[in-house]
Amino acid sequence: MGVLGAIEAGGTKFVCGVGNEQGEVFERVSFPTTKPEETMAQVISFFEQHKIEALGVGSFGPIDPIKSSPTYGHITTTPKPFWGGYNIIGKLKSHFQVPMSFDTDVNGAALGEYTWGAAKGLDSCIYITVGTGIGAGAVVSGQLIHGLSHPEMGHISVRRHPEDTYEGFCPYHGDCLEGIAAGPAISKRWGKQGIELPADHPAWEMEAYYLAQALVNYVLILSPQKIIMGGGVMKQEQLFPQVRAQLKKLLGGYVQHPSIMERVDEYVVYPELGDNAGICGALALAKLAKEEAKIELGLN
Repeated sequence: MGVLGAIEAGGTKFVCGVGNEQGEVFERVSFPTTKPEETMAQVISFFEQHKIEALGVGSFGPIDPIKSSPTYGHITTTPKPFWGGYNIIGKLKSHFQVPMSFDTDVNGAALGEYTWGAAKGLDSCIYITVGTGIGAGAVVSGQLIHGLSHPEMGHISVRRHPEDTYEGFCPYHGDCLEGIAAGPAISKRWGKQGIELPADHPAWEMEAYYLAQALVNYVLILSPQKIIMGGGVMKQEQLFPQVRAQLKKLLGGYVQHPSIMERVDEYVVYPELGDNAGICGALALAKLAKEEAKIELGLN
């Protein structure tokens, strides 16, 4: 059984690891995300110590994951200094001649939960992370969703909470979902970080209202068999019951499925892979790259 490489490329830190096709991570390192030259030198140094058969990269975005595109493998319009337009896959391919798969960190996490976690054995799922930003990835009919590019479900429009006067912080859209419901929005609206607010603070009812609206849209458009919610904000355990209740309320009985009507506690869940969702997602992308390479060579 060969060794797979995984990169969770975050805007704050990079996590690199090696593991196997069962989702087990044998070794990992992490370091701050600085300039590309410095960060990628550390990435390359780590993987030069391991004989990997394939490499998966789950990256902060926006990115270009479309293999037929001239900018495939690039980070594109990110506000992260120095990284806009950077060809991360090109850099990796200049050092490692192995199959690679490149996608958003949330698409990777969705694939990881589908392969080994909360959505194992199902046909579809959505993974949404709520932290410094908001992003979501989806697996439908066993396949990651791509189109013109990758989904940007964290930037959808939602209705304003009637008591919310905060203008939103997204530099592109102002009060999109990320702009009014990500961690920085909570801090700027209430003057304290979410972790400092008590469980019965009105912040959480407002947060649940916004997140549940997003889930309503995802349910109505994609009809996923499982919704998995991770990220730092979702570690506030009081959020889950409120989000589930708001989801049912906002759907208004329109989607009459037992998973929502009777078993919503099992439908909207925390990642089974926990804090490993990101690195295991990248490992799942490496597994996918290896499988696709076998198909191309006619070995399957």
